Amino acid sequence: MSDVSDSRTVRLTIPAKPEYITLSRLALSGLSRVRPLAEETLADLKLALTEACSNSVRHAYGDDGGHVEISFELYDDRLIVEVADDGAGFEPETTGRSGEDAELAEGGLGIAIIRSIADEVEIGGGAHGRGSRLRFVKLLP
Repeated sequence: MSDVSDSRTVRLTIPAKPEYITLSRLALSGLSRVRPLAEETLADLKLALTEACSNSVRHAYGDDGGHVEISFELYDDRLIVEVADDGAGFEPETTGRSGEDAELAEGGLGIAIIRSIADEVEIGGGAHGRGSRLRFVKLLP
């Protein structure tokens, strides 16, 4: 495993609006120029990142909006991505319900996609007891 000093970290804060998710994908593409990734790996990572950001955009805030914080820690042997917000949070295990709870089930599908792509996934609360934090690790060949 690489030493912490070997990491390159990029942080991005976007408005919690769907049209800004593309910026996170562009940042990931830029990182692939620092540490080349196979096209399939980059496509998978973009999908996982989009799902993580979409959960925050969709579930964290009401009409007042907010921000989504994204960090990328790039090592020689892995990429760690964290997506966090300080909104309402969500329950990724919510399934089989109707109304507003059915919308949360979409987040559950997104989490399943992320789990299928990443080597490690952590889901927890955000800073100061508010919001949510999703962290995933992809081991790189």
